[in-house]
Amino acid sequence: MLDPACFLSRRGFLSGATAAGAALALSGCTTVRERPVVAEAPRPPRPEIGEEYALMYAAVSDNGFDIPAVPFEKIDAQFLRQVVDDPTGEKPGTLIVDTATHHLYLVQPGGYAIRYGVGLGRAGFEWAGRAEIRWKQKWPKWTPPDEMIARDPSLAKWSADNGGMPGGLKNPLGARALYIFQGDQDTLYRVHGSPEWWSIGKSVSSGCVRMINQDVIDLYERVPQQSPIIVTNGLGNPVPDQPGELGEPIDNGLPTG
Repeated sequence: MLDPACFLSRRGFLSGATAAGAALALSGCTTVRERPVVAEAPRPPRPEIGEEYALMYAAVSDNGFDIPAVPFEKIDAQFLRQVVDDPTGEKPGTLIVDTATHHLYLVQPGGYAIRYGVGLGRAGFEWAGRAEIRWKQKWPKWTPPDEMIARDPSLAKWSADNGGMPGGLKNPLGARALYIFQGDQDTLYRVHGSPEWWSIGKSVSSGCVRMINQDVIDLYERVPQQSPIIVTNGLGNPVPDQPGELGEPIDNGLPTG
């Protein structure tokens, strides 16, 4: 049975004589619950990306090749490897190439991202879309496409029929290559190293995403196969599920060996 004290008349409630009693009576009809305080999980520590720039971009021996030091002082600081607050909103492990700013982000847990500077394709070779890193290779060979050989016949010695250019310091794909696929289809585009550190932050290559060799070695170790990659012209712009006009790739050789 409900407590009659919960059905006080308006006149009785407003009267001075019963106000105190009404307050006591109502206190028995109401339960006040405090909202529990939920402690926020501590933010994970910032990712480690190496030592200071003089060591990060120092000369290094790798798989029998001596990569020269990079004069990082001559590169705009925004294109040097660094940890930033993640501006992408993508899940950890995702690579995002922003062609508008010439940055590549590798999303980390805790709202961080490792940001690298990249060089990109000339006007007419830009593209955008969602894909994945299906294959990786150290010191990859390079196979110039037929269109490139037609413009520069001296490249014919590195054609697919001739086995391509073996990996090395003069190879356009540099110290590492990450091969971009959509489904089971090779897009013929790569994230790759380059000895031409002065091209980082510019649009000069034939369509691919080029990095400083020391940076692509670092990225290679952090990115497993089947990692998602997004290429977009501006972080906030919608990304098509399929790439746009791909233009001319730098390497038309499929994974071998």
